Amino acid sequence: MELHNQEEAVSLLGQNGELRKRLQERAGVRIVDRGAKVVVIGGEEDAALAGRVLSGLLDAVRSGRVPTVADVDSAVVEAREVEARQLGDMLSQRPAAIREDVHIRPRTRGQRRYLDAINAHEVTLVIGPAGTGKTYLAMAAAVSALLSKQVKRLVLTRPAVEAGERLGFLPGDLEQKVNPYLRPLYDALYAMVDMERVRRLIDQQCIEVAPLAFMRGRTLDQAFVILDEAQNTTADQMLMFLTRLGQGSRAVVTGDVTQVDLPPGMTSGLEDACRVLQGLPGIGLVQLTSQDVVRNPLVQQIIKAYEADGERMPHRGGRTRREG
Repeated sequence: MELHNQEEAVSLLGQNGELRKRLQERAGVRIVDRGAKVVVIGGEEDAALAGRVLSGLLDAVRSGRVPTVADVDSAVVEAREVEARQLGDMLSQRPAAIREDVHIRPRTRGQRRYLDAINAHEVTLVIGPAGTGKTYLAMAAAVSALLSKQVKRLVLTRPAVEAGERLGFLPGDLEQKVNPYLRPLYDALYAMVDMERVRRLIDQQCIEVAPLAFMRGRTLDQAFVILDEAQNTTADQMLMFLTRLGQGSRAVVTGDVTQVDLPPGMTSGLEDACRVLQGLPGIGLVQLTSQDVVRNPLVQQIIKAYEADGERMPHRGGRTRREG
């Protein structure tokens, strides 16, 4: 691979070679830079994979982006499925700015389909395992819509199903009772907007974080609504939620159907909604897989191992519980 100059080599391989080290680990090759040339040494398939990743990363560098270790991780996964040109297009895509220091860019084809679906539909339902960015990307789209004044309110909700009807027996006021179940939504929110601004927006009722039960009887106009952990809704709860949408609103429903905490024999509202609403205009359905995991690469391997075990042992394919 021929490079234009030394600066291009540094951007491609990383300061102190951290990108080269990561790609060598992930692809099982050795990468040597000789001035304006980069050489990949390894088995034929491994070397070809690393070559596609390097070509994609180089396209990104020449488009003005500075690749990261996370880009290398996602590129290695995608390079097994797409050509170097497609990989370069994905890596070169400009991230959407939520604020000056927070930029969001899909890292996999599945994540790109997910964000495209959110932009194209009033209601988007997404199913995927832990670590695929379901909640984070939905929150990014919602915060972006709120701050750009496309909507007037951001409503975040999830079922507090683990507590069932026992909330009244928990200590503290209502906020203290439900806060543990809403904490992941706050965490995603604080990752994008500073805490003080979030508090101001909550005080101004521009952001609301509440249990799903609080949605009953309401009409949500000019709002971006996220229902997280939707695999733990019943079919009736899901219908109640989806019929809350008013004028100028959109909704994203996220969940992992391998993490259902409903009583045995009860159908998940998320699975039911995907079946009932399939093909309906205005509804986007997205399925993310282990290929879209963007956490530590080991998470992807763990999910694949459990999926394979579930195929070998059918009794393992039912209700399971994994945090994420």
